[in-house]
Amino acid sequence: MNSKLKHTTLIKTEAKRLGFLSCGISKADFLEDEAPRLENWLNNNMHGEMRYMENHFDKRLDPTKLVEGSKSVVSLLLNYFPEETQCQNTFKVSKYAYGTDYHFVIKDKLKSLLHFIQDEIGEVSGRAFVDSAPVLDKAWAAKSGLGWIGKHSNLLTQQVGSFYFIAELIIDLDLEYDSVTTDHCGTCTACIDACPTEAITEPYVVDGSKCISYFTIELKENIPSEFKGQFDDWMFGCDVCQDVCPWNRFSKPHNEPLFNPHPELLSMTKKDWEEITQETFSKVFKKSAVKRTKFSGLKRNINFLKE
Repeated sequence: MNSKLKHTTLIKTEAKRLGFLSCGISKADFLEDEAPRLENWLNNNMHGEMRYMENHFDKRLDPTKLVEGSKSVVSLLLNYFPEETQCQNTFKVSKYAYGTDYHFVIKDKLKSLLHFIQDEIGEVSGRAFVDSAPVLDKAWAAKSGLGWIGKHSNLLTQQVGSFYFIAELIIDLDLEYDSVTTDHCGTCTACIDACPTEAITEPYVVDGSKCISYFTIELKENIPSEFKGQFDDWMFGCDVCQDVCPWNRFSKPHNEPLFNPHPELLSMTKKDWEEITQETFSKVFKKSAVKRTKFSGLKRNINFLKE
């Protein structure tokens, strides 16, 4: 077995042991197909107030500008599909935010993987990324054969669906590269038809500035009143396009204890949410990604839903 193949097998086996759903690897070079797409998206202002998307354009497309001398992008998926969801007829939180903030959970696993690579293979340098740096996660995961980008612009995988996080290690080690998989959306338009705010403007294009996740998490000002009554009770994030996707019939519950929700989260009714105090917010979302919107942001969202 040549060393490239041996190292690749080692890394993929360890990724599985650490609890990752799957691991795919691609060559760290310029994302040629993504460049015009990203430019177009930004030029059409589909990022709304997310001005940070305009920064580091070149780094988003070229990993060697992020990690000097990098040769491989190791993409990893981590399942977050929950065993149980919130009670019926309540204000809803996106499933990815039920448990401990994924940034912490995944960062720890990535660090372990990088240390393992250094211990087993030798002097390898690189960096771990969890959606916090200018890395086009979905593009790399698709390039690494982990799935295809669906019409809702999320990564989709046969047999698994799309309820998973994507993360990367960009390292200066030559490995065996995976090949791209095919698109299996076919003629289905379930996500486009179901989007409450019509944010999926055409297949594979999402206008981020019309997405419920953007309004409830990213937008710092007041939510525009023309979207009143269109939020389908989502107060943090939105899972509609994923919930209706036929491929998510195959989602299986995760086995990461840190992603289990605070018990109170699942049983809270609309009335409970309307009366939520800072104290309850801090308790229920102690280590959750929901803290990003802060108590005031969540209150703003709840008020927008009930007015």
